[in-house]
Amino acid sequence: MNLYREILENIPTAAIVVDKHLRVRYTNRAFRVFFRAKRARGSLRDVTGCTEEEVCGSGVKCAYCSMRTLFSDAAKGDGTALRSLIVRGEAGDLNFRIKVSPLGKFLLGVVDNAYQTEIAREMNSAQDIQQRLLPPAKSSGGTPYSFMYVPCREIGGDLPDVYEAEGETMGFLADVSGKGISAGMISAFVKAGWDRSEPSPAKALTALNAKFQELNLDETNYVTAAAVRIDRARSEVRYSVAGHNAPMLLKSALGIDEIEMHAPPVSNWMPGYVYEDRAIGYQAGDILALVTDGVTECRNAAGEMFSIERVEEVLARSENAERFIERLKAALREFCETFEDDITAIAFDL
Repeated sequence: MNLYREILENIPTAAIVVDKHLRVRYTNRAFRVFFRAKRARGSLRDVTGCTEEEVCGSGVKCAYCSMRTLFSDAAKGDGTALRSLIVRGEAGDLNFRIKVSPLGKFLLGVVDNAYQTEIAREMNSAQDIQQRLLPPAKSSGGTPYSFMYVPCREIGGDLPDVYEAEGETMGFLADVSGKGISAGMISAFVKAGWDRSEPSPAKALTALNAKFQELNLDETNYVTAAAVRIDRARSEVRYSVAGHNAPMLLKSALGIDEIEMHAPPVSNWMPGYVYEDRAIGYQAGDILALVTDGVTECRNAAGEMFSIERVEEVLARSENAERFIERLKAALREFCETFEDDITAIAFDL
């Protein structure tokens, strides 16, 4: 008996056992996790987190309880029923399929999509957390900016950030190798490991590279990144790059400069690598843009890449950072329709 209970406790399928009086005699771990149950047995209200009535079965709304009706009908019939239900509880509205079968003197209910639904719920929570990692939509002070972040899956591996350090606006754009949940976890590590108090982009990248070694990941895991500091007093942009290809574009009266810098990604390829800062001057009215390779390497149905040249074309006809981001997003959607990589860009009005 203990062996059977141990098996039921550890299967991903949610299971509930109810007697003919609709008292819950057993729920397994998957069921309790799915419904966020506070108790393992008792009334249906106890194990599903129902918030409709104070006492299960005594209220007016209980007559319309889909879970109660299901087991009641099964108890009156041959003990078999299969329905799709919606239960409102402390965990929110749960939409699930449950099959009821006779089990001696009891009724066994099996929620066949509980595992998938729980995964989807956790994915929604992860999405909410990742959204909180993004910078504010607009600057509250310092250099005005605009950005876009379009993950190709539920969880993305790109990380844009804008903040202030020593009174100057800092910009940071990271692109984690891979996609999905694993990339999202590493991007969260990058967010936590990035030193926002360090005014030197190069020193911050060097420190991040040193911390990355602690993960002890294989060589397929790496992070490309570009970091900038906008020095308004000197009218210059200090920058450092880790593996990013042509990450910054500067629109000025002289046209557009591609700022290239050859340095390895944040990885275990070169553990002791020391990044360096460089500077470029700017004029009032210039736009500084940082993009990930998801933008430049986005492909259309014919296999043609969007390219850095198309980014430059959009930048050349944009009046400010906000218009650049709007037009870039529109141009990408027209060109690609669907994205195979995360699409991220930040632009600053200098």
